[in-house]
Amino acid sequence: MTDQAGARDPDAPDSGPVIRDRRKIDPVTGEIRDPGPRSDAPDPGPAASTAGGGAGMPADPAADQLARELDEVRAKESALVDDLKRVQAEYVNYRRRVDRDRDVSRELAVAGVLETLLPVLDDIGRARDHGDLEGAFKTVAESLEATVTRLGLTRYGEPGDEFDPAVHEALMHEMSDDVTVATCTQILFPGYRVGERILRAARVAVAEPNS
Repeated sequence: MTDQAGARDPDAPDSGPVIRDRRKIDPVTGEIRDPGPRSDAPDPGPAASTAGGGAGMPADPAADQLARELDEVRAKESALVDDLKRVQAEYVNYRRRVDRDRDVSRELAVAGVLETLLPVLDDIGRARDHGDLEGAFKTVAESLEATVTRLGLTRYGEPGDEFDPAVHEALMHEMSDDVTVATCTQILFPGYRVGERILRAARVAVAEPNS
């Protein structure tokens, strides 16, 4: 026994050397012994306890600052990407408007030129009806008609067409038993259109049914 100071009691019997039986098989029963916990396993020491308690360590201020700066950079990057997408969409819309306005301007310009040629086309039509379209005049007239056709000019209006005030202009009017609806009986001046745009309504004589 020892006292409080840790000195050995001289009266205590000497226990002698300790002998441990490390044989894995019991010599009496012949069974395999349970090794149990090893008493000679190394002490994990303070390093293990320190590693296990890392969760309680104070956060690194430098790491927190870096994380905040990284979040700010990501937020700015997201804002810049959104701005870029908006600018790109505005540019695409702008190009579409420019292309559309260019097409409209071209159509208006072509329509304006063609409209100035309608009296010439009327003269060519009257000359053809009277058999005066001959020689060089015929060649020039046919060339002009081919050119305006390529530019999209279309002539319309035939006797027997149903009268439509949207595309016809009635210069003469009569009643008739030969028609059941208002009908164009004579085309005084043909109509001309470019696409859906009416350059000049067909000027016609109209017959309406007696009823």
